Amino acid sequence: MTETTPKQFPELRPGYTVRLHLRVSEGKKDRVQVYQGIIIKMSGATLNTKTITVRKVTQGFGVEKIIPLAMPTLEKIEVVKTAKVRRSKLYFLRTYKKRLRETMVKA
Repeated sequence: MTETTPKQFPELRPGYTVRLHLRVSEGKKDRVQVYQGIIIKMSGATLNTKTITVRKVTQGFGVEKIIPLAMPTLEKIEVVKTAKVRRSKLYFLRTYKKRLRETMVKA
């Protein structure tokens, strides 16, 4: 299953809260798993090398995933919230106790 056309994703920036739809295969069955978190880092120049690092807090533990945008199991990306940030790498969110000032995205 090779795709020749690149996938179309919305505009992504650090500080955006996104909902990632990832296809997971368990045995013979496939299902879509949703992972929602805030983008703390973007890297890569072209679409084939571009990656995003998404962070969420689950049961008191911070979990970060590095997602290549060219990954074939990445079905869809939805932008849930936007936040105006002044940094390109939001590593301070790992120890930051306050919330960012976010605005909801209209669906």
